Amino acid sequence: MKPAWPEQTQDTHEHDYISVIVSNLKKHKRMKIKEAQKLVDKWINSTGIRYFNELTNMAILTEEVGEVARIISRTYGEQSFKESDKEKNLEDEFADVLFVLICLANQTGVDLTEAFKRNLEKKNIRDVDRHRDNPKLKK
Repeated sequence: MKPAWPEQTQDTHEHDYISVIVSNLKKHKRMKIKEAQKLVDKWINSTGIRYFNELTNMAILTEEVGEVARIISRTYGEQSFKESDKEKNLEDEFADVLFVLICLANQTGVDLTEAFKRNLEKKNIRDVDRHRDNPKLKK
């Protein structure tokens, strides 16, 4: 069953619109990239007031990727957790990265769905034999 994404009318408040979408996500657990871009834009322009500038968001993205790296290095690598890291959640940190990435895409006019399709096509042409023929990847 596909989620019902409500159309926003003039008398619908931004917060109510976002609440309906979040409720639908909890029921259906799926969202298209374009829908995520719209939802982030609605949230930014209502709750968040406005986008941070692109340079600020780039710094925030770097910070969020660092938080993902910290959790991965402590969970799968050789570092141990600090007391302050124990409450960190990898799933939530990935979502933070995605949120800021979507902000940057929205700000710069990038349709992530189309960009991702083109990127996969490029990889499929460029790397068709590259990984299969890589002796380092042989079992």
